Amino acid sequence: MSYRDVSSTALDAAEALTRFVVHAQLMLDPLTPEDMRREIEPQLLSVLPTLKALGVFELFAVRDPALRNLIDDELTQRSLRLAEELA
Repeated sequence: MSYRDVSSTALDAAEALTRFVVHAQLMLDPLTPEDMRREIEPQLLSVLPTLKALGVFELFAVRDPALRNLIDDELTQRSLRLAEELA
């Protein structure tokens, strides 16, 4: 792996974490309109594989119960789909 690959991976990881935090904050903001939440949710969920690979969810806990359940459900569904594909 070259320096460029490592740098690109670090940027991708930082971008994924930034996107997650920004989208999570919007999801939790009571002033965020419902139609915007529906647009944001898939974007938030799309970065979960990267964050899981980085070990973010082993280090940090999502305190909001609804957001935590959304994330847990999505990660479970992704794991089940992967297991089915590999079977």
